[in-house]
Amino acid sequence: MLPGMNPKKMKQMMKQLGMQVEQIEDVSQIVITTPKGRYIFDNAEVSAMTMQGVTTYQVIGDPRFEPVAPEIPADDVRLVADQTGATIEAAKKVLTETKGDIAEAIMRLSSS
Repeated sequence: MLPGMNPKKMKQMMKQLGMQVEQIEDVSQIVITTPKGRYIFDNAEVSAMTMQGVTTYQVIGDPRFEPVAPEIPADDVRLVADQTGATIEAAKKVLTETKGDIAEAIMRLSSS
């Protein structure tokens, strides 16, 4: 709502414009997934606004971000293990920590 505007007049004006706003009740979680990770909104307030046949959702809340662990190809794990003499498990762990950077993983395992 706009500050200083009568809510009843605002609803009437929205109706004349063909706009409908609906609160979505009892939302426990909203998750937005991107290639870099997930934005998770717990107990968010969500409203749906429909205007001219198009529905737009508004999410209000505090998100937390969970980064996605990179997929490490088995060939990269074997390469790092072979180059450093480390176990497959150790090579995979360091590759995950370095976000798949083979050179960095080899350097870390070689220096330890």
